[in-house]
Amino acid sequence: MQQNFMGRNGFSWFVGVVEDRNDPKFLGRVRVRCLGLHTDDNIKLPTADLPWAHPMNPITSATVSGVGQTPLGVVEGTWVVGFFQDGEESQQPIIMGTLPGVPSYLPSDTLKENEDGTKEQTKGFLDPLGNYPKYKETDVNRLAVNLVEETTKQGQVETVDLNPHPTLTLRKADRDLAVGVANVDQTEIVDDQIAADDGGQWDEPETPYAAKYPFNHVYETEGGHIREYDDTVDAKRIHERHASGTGYEIFNDGTKVTRVKKDNYTLTTADDYVHIQGESKQTIDKGLRVKVNGSAEEGNNYNIEVGAKSNVTIEVQDGDINLISQLGDVNLKAGKNMNIDVAQALNIKVGGAITETAASKKESVTGEHEMNASEQDINGNIINLN
Repeated sequence: MQQNFMGRNGFSWFVGVVEDRNDPKFLGRVRVRCLGLHTDDNIKLPTADLPWAHPMNPITSATVSGVGQTPLGVVEGTWVVGFFQDGEESQQPIIMGTLPGVPSYLPSDTLKENEDGTKEQTKGFLDPLGNYPKYKETDVNRLAVNLVEETTKQGQVETVDLNPHPTLTLRKADRDLAVGVANVDQTEIVDDQIAADDGGQWDEPETPYAAKYPFNHVYETEGGHIREYDDTVDAKRIHERHASGTGYEIFNDGTKVTRVKKDNYTLTTADDYVHIQGESKQTIDKGLRVKVNGSAEEGNNYNIEVGAKSNVTIEVQDGDINLISQLGDVNLKAGKNMNIDVAQALNIKVGGAITETAASKKESVTGEHEMNASEQDINGNIINLN
């Protein structure tokens, strides 16, 4: 019976570098060159001859039938620590974790150029593809480190980013500024006046990023997707960003900024409730279309209610206002006066009768007034014709 195996007669562990992650069995395995066990000569011991190492997932991941966390994440060039489940035979490695560090040289520093002009990586313990590491600095994400320097100029303290993350630089530069909102010009309609209402403009808030090591928990993929959970005192944030720039950020005070770099679709299979306890300002650079009762069912109405002491104003700078009811009535009711001020002609076309009911009627015409009808009835106790 074999006596020397994992859990019996010692524990064989290793530290090494990942050189291949293209597992043909899709198990998340990687080829690792182990310190003290494998030579750093990539010619004598090619990457293809290294054993496949299984990754160890946490207890919070089922790791069965696709349930749990996918065992992918390390890249070529990642330093790992693990053990051999077959003991001294050292052919069945298991990876327990990764080790960050500060690279002293890059894969490009050790490339050998062949006579045909191609380049070849002859040194082991490096990414054979030459992608990682990318720079000679700590492997901890720059967003988590936030290396800054404070200087004082004319009594004002200024913070200078010494090594900012490229996406942070983009976010600070890619702000939406001076966004105009709806304005209303002063207008007189007969004797009533609509006061001007300058809605002004607004700026997208600047990111409040002010992370202090070691409180910002950052996850970044090799494709550039980022997730931050920042626990920095008085600067707590949650930030999630797609490589395209689409993402959101939640500030320390609860403010949320969402940016979508292309189209945005929201699909709700049931009801949708929105409660805005402050103002809502919406600026649309192009058109707006709203369709109600797409199912053509009775009772699905479009209702707008405006509370007391508020006005409804629709202003069109250079265009028409069209109100059309294809098969129904158009009903207008004014609790006080109805004022109509027409700069040119007032044209009314009625297919049926016109019925007017008024306590009194007064017409003031400065030009010509014509009344044409096949039959004209005028009824009253006193009729004055001047």
